[in-house]
Amino acid sequence: MKHWQQRERALELLSKEVGYVRKPHGGRLRVALAFPNTYFVGMSNLGFQTVYKLFNAEDDIVCERVFLPPKSELAAQVASGAPLLTLESQTPVRDFDVLAFSVSFEWDYTNILTLLRLAGIPLRAGQRTHRDPLVVIGGAVTFVNPEPLAPFADAIAAGEGEVLIPSLLRGFQAASDRDDLLRRLAGERGFYIPSFYDVDYADDGTIAGFSPREGTGAPPTVKKAALKTTDAVDPPATTIFTPETEFGSRFLVEVVRGCANLCRFCWAGYNYLPVRAFPKERILQLAEAARPHSSRVGLVSIALCDHPEIEEILTRLAAMGYSISPASLRLDDLTPTIVRLLRESGERTITIAPEVGSDRLRRVINKTVTNDEILAAAEMIFASGIENLKLYFMIGLPTETDDDLVAMCDLTLQLRAIMMSHARGRGHVGRIVGSVNPLVPKPGTAYQWLPMEGDASIDRKIKRVRGLIAGIENVYFSIKSERHSFYQALLSLGDRRVAPAIEAAERNGGNWRAAVAESGVDADFFVFRDRSKDSVLPWDIIDGGMKSSFFRAEFDKALNAEWTLPPKRQKENALLLPVLQ
Repeated sequence: MKHWQQRERALELLSKEVGYVRKPHGGRLRVALAFPNTYFVGMSNLGFQTVYKLFNAEDDIVCERVFLPPKSELAAQVASGAPLLTLESQTPVRDFDVLAFSVSFEWDYTNILTLLRLAGIPLRAGQRTHRDPLVVIGGAVTFVNPEPLAPFADAIAAGEGEVLIPSLLRGFQAASDRDDLLRRLAGERGFYIPSFYDVDYADDGTIAGFSPREGTGAPPTVKKAALKTTDAVDPPATTIFTPETEFGSRFLVEVVRGCANLCRFCWAGYNYLPVRAFPKERILQLAEAARPHSSRVGLVSIALCDHPEIEEILTRLAAMGYSISPASLRLDDLTPTIVRLLRESGERTITIAPEVGSDRLRRVINKTVTNDEILAAAEMIFASGIENLKLYFMIGLPTETDDDLVAMCDLTLQLRAIMMSHARGRGHVGRIVGSVNPLVPKPGTAYQWLPMEGDASIDRKIKRVRGLIAGIENVYFSIKSERHSFYQALLSLGDRRVAPAIEAAERNGGNWRAAVAESGVDADFFVFRDRSKDSVLPWDIIDGGMKSSFFRAEFDKALNAEWTLPPKRQKENALLLPVLQ
């Protein structure tokens, strides 16, 4: 797209928006906030909208958005050589002081490089000068493992935007030049400056250690930036409404941050601790203000029902006339009142995550519910008039056997039987939709030392599950391929030596097999290697607040199929545990 075409496209999108911010640039720190995917996807991302609001809440900052052009327009824009423009003022991204990326998914890593290329900014931090914007990469993935992106970032923001953005502004206001700025940021909590560290490797290719360079002031590890309490801050919520998004004009609001259940595979559960509920009244005030622009509300949380006043929140949202869509609901917290309120608001589908089919394997992953509880919750759900159930399952878990795969099918059949028993009286049969994903061991979890299960084994399990589920009416399963998960694991578990493969994949249009071959990256080393003897892991450069000794204890308990119960479950399961063990 040429300059005038980008401008017309920007004006068209702005004409459909409510809530965007325009500020004069003069005398302010200018931030181009990039989402490394299309506008359609990015404007449905609550984290992106939240960072946009936080930047513009600072009087001394002007923040404008930039997105990856749609696939149909991308090739034309590359060919035209026209500079990438921001949405609000159609200013070239290169003219800004900061290019800040909000990254939520590993698959968007190549899009970061595409946006840098379109903006005319060198891809690698070491090639940039003081004339280039400072490239800051933040978002959910930086909590987990920033190392694959390290060569491309001047600074990596590890933590929560409410803490990081004031620190970034202070750094710019006090710094005399770019080098001074990086040194100042290195002294702020949550800012990791990759160029300030040398990585030492052992003879076997593992990391021996990170060494801060002399004179940089960089700490041995970077402590994650996090809010201690949410009492004094607004909950993240949609501030810009537009129909041109994945979720339409749905009002999204974060209700609770963190989860106390600590499932052993879940990076978000560990990395967003402690559990912090946002103030009920502020959630409802924001929802009331958004009502003229939206009739649907999406409640964002890892553990929605951890909010102590969730029933009142749902009751008052329903009274406002909202149709309420929660994220995946934790089964042990569902109540008849919550289910009824969701049904009365118009919800027809509830999403739950049994994860596996057997109680034994659920103890391995520390999912603290039983099949009996899942079936009881399903009875409550379908009896309320909810018609459809969406299920999340995993395969490739430690100690998993064929009996566990059969148990997944058996549990699904039992859930279907409950659905059918309630459907007969209504004359309408709903659907059960299952999503099955191979386990990708994630950094910052109890499974961070595990190798991913081999392709052949995962492929056999995928075929087995498909065979078990085939032909069951009103049951539909989607199973992610082992190759897709393999490359996701490479980006999750790799270190900065993976960067050449990201560059190659960006050049060749996302052919990861060819990219790994071209770059010479030993993908199997990162994906299929047992890391339990490694002295240093790539993501150890970020101190997320959880001790390695805790993770190792949890890993041992997993192999012994032992739960670690959250406090509120300890009493109610005191009698149940001896029976299950």
